[in-house]
Amino acid sequence: MDIQTPAPPPEGCISCEVVDTHILLIGINRPAKRNGWTPRMFRELAEAYTRLDDEPELRVGVLHAFGDHFTAGLDLPQVVEHLRRGEKLAPMGLVEPHDFGLPGYRRRTKPMVAAVKGICYTVGIELMLGADITVAGDDCRFSQMEVQRCILPTGGATLRMPERAGVGNAMLHLLTADEFDAAEAYRCNFVQKVVPAAEVLDAAVGIARRIAAQAPQAVVATRLNVLKAIELGQAAAVADFGPVQQRLQTTEDAAEGVRAFVERRPARFTGR
Repeated sequence: MDIQTPAPPPEGCISCEVVDTHILLIGINRPAKRNGWTPRMFRELAEAYTRLDDEPELRVGVLHAFGDHFTAGLDLPQVVEHLRRGEKLAPMGLVEPHDFGLPGYRRRTKPMVAAVKGICYTVGIELMLGADITVAGDDCRFSQMEVQRCILPTGGATLRMPERAGVGNAMLHLLTADEFDAAEAYRCNFVQKVVPAAEVLDAAVGIARRIAAQAPQAVVATRLNVLKAIELGQAAAVADFGPVQQRLQTTEDAAEGVRAFVERRPARFTGR
């Protein structure tokens, strides 16, 4: 996919573009600084995630980056005072992009596909782990290097690395701050696909298109049920089976799904 890089301000920004009506491309835009994160970028990312959830026509987000690298991590001189004061970098009341339920923030309901390439350090790993599906370029270089700077990873790495890869593999990468490649990220289940670097965005958008073609309410319900099982346990997720299924079966899309099955054609879902 060929998209133009909008000229960002010096402190970077998040550039959004709607594709195929239902897909929101969310671009990390500070390539001159290897997409190093500033307070403005965190605020605009939360705004973009909130837009995805709030606009009815949007069904899937794709988080990607302009330039050769996903991100080199935090721009420490710009954020260190916020870290010292324990301040959040995203305004409260919005969708928090790391998606682990911080008090005062909304949880994302719609799916997010991450497309990562080149350098993907610290907050980059945490954002891709906070997405639902990640496509990585074969040129990726990953590192969760906070311990090198006397920082605690607070974007979800300590939660999701052991969940995906087991405690030993998580400790290996969290405590050594080593650099690892796409093959190791795939082995640890941090990413779901590895493709040539030039194909990363196309592959991620292809997955997003497949998701966007499904019944939107069922996609959201399925995603939330998976997260409930992970976070609250099997019994909590099973308890939702009956009431959620009943609610879905009263929708126009459920009727369309039956019609499409009988008529042997692709369903045309509206989200209603």
